[in-house]
Amino acid sequence: MKSLNIILTSLALTATSAQLSAQTKPLDSTKIYLDKLIASSNPTDKTLLNSKLGTLAASNSEKDMDLAINYYFRLKNQKATDSLLEVQLTKFPNGMRARNKVAADEIFPLKTPVEKEKAYKTWIKKFPPANYSGDDLITYDYVTSSIASGYAEEKNTAKAIEYANKLLVDFWKGNGYGGLAEQFYKNGDLKNASIYYKKAMENAKVYYDGKLPNENSSKFAASGYPGLTMTYANILFEQKNYKEALKYAELASKNPQTASPRSNFQYAKILMALGRNQEAYEKLETAVKSGKADDEMSATFKKLYTKIKGSDAGFEQYAAEIRKGIIANLQQKLNKEMVKKPAMDFTLTDLDGKQVTLSSLKGKTVILDFWATWCGPCKASFPAMQMAVNKYKNDPTVQFLFIHTWEKTPTPTKDAADYIKSQNYNFEVLMDNKDPETKINKVVSDYKVNGIPSKFIIDPQGNIRFNLMGFDGGNEAAVDEISMMIDMARKG
Repeated sequence: MKSLNIILTSLALTATSAQLSAQTKPLDSTKIYLDKLIASSNPTDKTLLNSKLGTLAASNSEKDMDLAINYYFRLKNQKATDSLLEVQLTKFPNGMRARNKVAADEIFPLKTPVEKEKAYKTWIKKFPPANYSGDDLITYDYVTSSIASGYAEEKNTAKAIEYANKLLVDFWKGNGYGGLAEQFYKNGDLKNASIYYKKAMENAKVYYDGKLPNENSSKFAASGYPGLTMTYANILFEQKNYKEALKYAELASKNPQTASPRSNFQYAKILMALGRNQEAYEKLETAVKSGKADDEMSATFKKLYTKIKGSDAGFEQYAAEIRKGIIANLQQKLNKEMVKKPAMDFTLTDLDGKQVTLSSLKGKTVILDFWATWCGPCKASFPAMQMAVNKYKNDPTVQFLFIHTWEKTPTPTKDAADYIKSQNYNFEVLMDNKDPETKINKVVSDYKVNGIPSKFIIDPQGNIRFNLMGFDGGNEAAVDEISMMIDMARKG
């Protein structure tokens, strides 16, 4: 689900993809023209680009000015972006940007849903929804969803549902319902979690089936469907509605976007609940052989093996054979993925204020791990990374650097230090904080990272040999992969 930080960013700075897709045809043609100019290396086109953006920036149309802001942002011209944002707010005091800024500054920061509800009522009097149409209404959905989730967190179910029913933009309803369902689930309210996950899933399915226009908004709505089938299957499983759960688990396990060891494990648990142990065993066997099984999957697999075979005799030998196959497959995979390109040098400060320069580590194999305290998958990968750090702790030719980036609070160094200390990790953490002028996290930008966690393996000559993004699977498998990358990078 879309995080509050992302929502605030979209409200305060850039238009959402949905808003952009809803623009008029003349504006769409302008975007095509600007995209062509941005892609060009011709100096004349660069001049034309600057001229066109200047014209848009001076326009009496807020949408024209909005477009200029978005393209200045894409060009990483933060000075022009910030300046134009201020001009836009002054020029259009009752416009969309002003409306969004009030929401970001005066509603979202409030702590309680009661406070947010009161501010919301004042806000819609100044900026009536009736003045907008189509996807331009999405800001109201961000706000009402926040209020609904707040009431759900306080277990005020009636008020939560009241605000969920205020959603206006169809393509975003799945996201809004899903966020509310997630909070109901956290509360242990499986009944309402089930209702709203189903509503979210059914909304997304209409777009997933391609029955609505092929726009960015439709693609956004459709993207949630595969994951929602998995989530809904799990809710039904917890409600002991196994036959219905199996239907959605099967959809998830067969969909290329969600087919994974995790979806196979979910499917297997439902099959086990239905007494179909042989089928469950086969599903789990596939997950284990992928090398992505976590500890829970591996333990369940052993239990199933024992149940089906009558004892655990031969299991250790079989598990060793599986592991041997996993290692062989991993070697083939990494042979294809290995690259060789110079790593960008950098100098960053660690948590104690000491500077560390990458080029000073030449001669060592360096593992960079880009992460953030708000990143769930980053933190999920850390037990495995600690195992890897421990494995090489006595090897002076291997260096792990954990680079904290994309901060979302004013105290990133303290946040990073507190988290690492609370978990007893002995990581060397470097801080890739935003440049005060450009507002860019320079190192993560230089490495062209699109998502975190993102790991780079750099050989002793200073070349990137592997880039691994995300985390999926068990700790042992993750350590195997990192270790094999290190060994291959060392050998060149």
